[in-house]
Amino acid sequence: MANIRSAEKQRRQAEKATARNRGGKSRLRGALKKVRGEVEAGNTDPKVIGAGFSEIDKAARRGIIKENTANRYKSRLAAAAKRATAK
Repeated sequence: MANIRSAEKQRRQAEKATARNRGGKSRLRGALKKVRGEVEAGNTDPKVIGAGFSEIDKAARRGIIKENTANRYKSRLAAAAKRATAK
């Protein structure tokens, strides 16, 4: 238990941020799972891929993932879509 007011406030802020980040991370993982499933099934519709890109960009903008991580996710998603269309 924190004895100093600022430490107590920081603890409260950290709890809120943790909950917010956990929700955002969960949302991102769900969206990626959905898009990857669509691509695996052969659906490479630009709207589907664009929705995945959008979720990745939102997570990066909110600081849930780093910019390079977002770019890596998008690159791998685009490569998977390209492979699916080549089949």
